[in-house]
Amino acid sequence: MDIIEAGSAITSEGERASIKKIAAEGLNAEICSYCRVRKEDIDSALACDVDSIHLVVPVSDLHIQQKLKKDRETVRRMAVDMTEYAKSHGLIVELSGEDASRADMDYLKSVYKAGIDAGADRLCLCDTVGILTPERSYDIFSDMAKLPAPLSVHCHNDFGMATANTMAALRAGATQAHVTINGIGERAGNTSLEEVVMVLELLYKHKTKFDTKGLYPLSRLVSRLSGVPVAPNKAIVGGNAFTHEAGIHVHGLLANTATYEPITPELVGRERRIVMGKHAGRSSVVLALKELGLDVTEPQINDIIARVKELGDKGKHVTDADLQAIAETVLGVYQEAKVKLEELTVVSGNTVMPTASIRLNVNGVHVVEAGVGTGPVDAAITALKKGISGIADIQLDEYHVDAITGGTDALVEVWVKLSKGGKTITARGARTDIIMASVEAVLEGINRLIQQDRKDS
Repeated sequence: MDIIEAGSAITSEGERASIKKIAAEGLNAEICSYCRVRKEDIDSALACDVDSIHLVVPVSDLHIQQKLKKDRETVRRMAVDMTEYAKSHGLIVELSGEDASRADMDYLKSVYKAGIDAGADRLCLCDTVGILTPERSYDIFSDMAKLPAPLSVHCHNDFGMATANTMAALRAGATQAHVTINGIGERAGNTSLEEVVMVLELLYKHKTKFDTKGLYPLSRLVSRLSGVPVAPNKAIVGGNAFTHEAGIHVHGLLANTATYEPITPELVGRERRIVMGKHAGRSSVVLALKELGLDVTEPQINDIIARVKELGDKGKHVTDADLQAIAETVLGVYQEAKVKLEELTVVSGNTVMPTASIRLNVNGVHVVEAGVGTGPVDAAITALKKGISGIADIQLDEYHVDAITGGTDALVEVWVKLSKGGKTITARGARTDIIMASVEAVLEGINRLIQQDRKDS
C-alpha cells in the first residue's frame, strides 16, 4: 500500500491520537489525513505529523450552491488558498474534486489547473455518489489524465460499479486508486482493495506489490475490528467465495479445480470448502464421506443423499457434523436390519391424546400396531415396542436429544440406551423430524440387540 488515509484529523481528539500513532509507526507508506478546504483542518493534520493531506473541494453546482452556499469562483479560490497554505507547511497535497462525476467538466478542469499552479502534487476525481459507468469513467479520465499531474480515482459502490469504474479509470490514465479493505465506506461502500488487486493481477496480468495470500486474513481482521460483517457472497473474501454445493460443480472440481474456480483459494489465503445442501450431487457426498473415513454401499449413499436433500429443502446447509450423524445413522439402519419401518403416522394436539400407528416389516412379515403416549414421541415408541413384542422385549432406559444445527428446523440427533435380557446398547438417529429421529434410533438399537442375540446363540 503506497498511501494510507488514516482519518480526518479535525474530527475529534481520539481521531487525532490514532492518526498520530499511525504516523509514528514508521510504516513504508505515506500517511495522509482527509481535510476540507479549511485552515483548521490543515492545522489539525499538521499536528498529527502526517506526510500528506487529501484536500477535498466540492466541485458540482449542487454541492457548491446547496451545501456550501457559495459560487464557483469562491470555491476555486478556496482550493487555491488552502493548497498554497498546506504546501507552505511542507505537506504533500492531493487536491480532490468532490462530486466530480456530476460537475461541469470545464469548471472541474479549471479547479485542477489552478490547484496545480498553486503546488498540488496530485489530483483526484471522486465519483461521490457512485453514478459513473465504466464507459463514462473511461471518457472522463482519458480527458483529465492529460493534465500535468498524477490523477487518482475515488469511487463509491451505490450501483455496484465501483471496481469496474476504477478499472476503467486506470485503463484511461489514472495512476492511483482509492480503495478500502472489504469495500467498507459510506452507504454501499467504496472500491474494494481485494477486488482491484486480484483483477489487476489475474485479469489484466499487471503485477502488484501485494502479498495476495494476506488478503483474506486482512479482511477478517478488519471485519472483526470494525464490527462490519462481510457479505457471504462478497467477491474474493466472502464466506461463500470458494464454497461449492452444486453437484455438477463438485464433479468438475474433482477432475480439475479450474473448472469452477477462476482463482485458487490458496492465492488469497483461503481454503476450498464443499458443503452439502439440496443441490448436492453424488460426487460431493461421496467425496465428503471419504474425507470422514466412512465406507458406504450404493443403497446407503442413496439414502444419505436423500436425507441431505431433505435438509437442504428446508434451507439448511449440511455441516460435516450433520453429514457424519446422518451417515452413521444410515450405516446403523442398514446393518442387516430385521425390523424395518415402512410407515408411521402420529396424531397429536391439545384436544386429543397423542396417538401413533406404525407399520413394520419384521423378518419379512408386515406388522401393524398403534399406541398412545404422553406425547407424540412417546406414542410412536409405544407403537414400535408393541410391534416387536413377539420377537424382542426391549426396555428404553435413556433418551437424549441434541440439536446439531440451529433453528426450529434444525437437524436433531436422538440418543437412546436400550436393554434386553441384561444387555445394554446405545443407538442414535438423526433427522429434522424429532419423532422420526427417535423411532430411527430405537430401531437401530433393536436391530443391533437382535443381531447380538443371534451371535451369542
